[in-house]
Amino acid sequence: MTTFQLIILAGGGLIAGILAGFLGIGGGTVLVPLLLALGYTPVQAVATSSLSIVITAISGSFQNWRMGYLSLNKVIGIGFPSVLTAQIGVFWAGIFTPKLLLFLFGCLLLLNVYLVEVRKQITANKKQLEEQQISESTINSEDNIPFNPVFARILTGSSAGILAGLFGVGGGIIMVPLQILLLKETIKVAIQTSLGVIMITAISACIGHATQGNVLWIPGIVLGLGGLLGAQISTRFLPKLSDQTVTLMFRIFLIIISVYIFKQAWLSS
Repeated sequence: MTTFQLIILAGGGLIAGILAGFLGIGGGTVLVPLLLALGYTPVQAVATSSLSIVITAISGSFQNWRMGYLSLNKVIGIGFPSVLTAQIGVFWAGIFTPKLLLFLFGCLLLLNVYLVEVRKQITANKKQLEEQQISESTINSEDNIPFNPVFARILTGSSAGILAGLFGVGGGIIMVPLQILLLKETIKVAIQTSLGVIMITAISACIGHATQGNVLWIPGIVLGLGGLLGAQISTRFLPKLSDQTVTLMFRIFLIIISVYIFKQAWLSS
């Protein structure tokens, strides 16, 4: 591996870590395209991404916990089912063709653009209720959650685990919208909880891929160290940003990456 490649990997990890703290994603949506651009196969990119996400998510979650922004009960409730389903994703990643894997990844990104828009409508409705002088405790009570809270957490965690193993994305790309839609969390709380769950899903996915020999250890560690620094930076600034700013960043990011992934899927054999 050349010095230039090491610099690119470290820089990519830094950007992924910043996005992890700001958007509650593991960073795989940046890391997988980066590794593909460097010539690695899709399954190697997915597996190596999961290793770097372990490092990034641990760093960001520790910072959120230290600052008092992380609920361990919420993390465990969503994270436990994700440990099991991550192995399903690992299995699928090993049997899907590169073209199918990339195509499904692009579809996932576009789906989340829509889910973020749905979340925007939910937030608008919530503000309307607040203007009608409904108390915050009533608005946020579990009685107003559209699904059984336990079922909603299992569904969210299970989905995140599958995506972590299949796409190397930690699962935050779907966890944030699902927490907002199913559990009525604010986007900031969803992001902070998501990053904690990602730590669990990434460990499970990384172990699964490592047993199959898919993980490239040196690139993964370099990416992870860059991500560690980036996550420390972004988790300090997230509480200062408005929900509107974070939502806009999330949507723009998803659209840009989805276009790139579809291009890679088209070009892959």
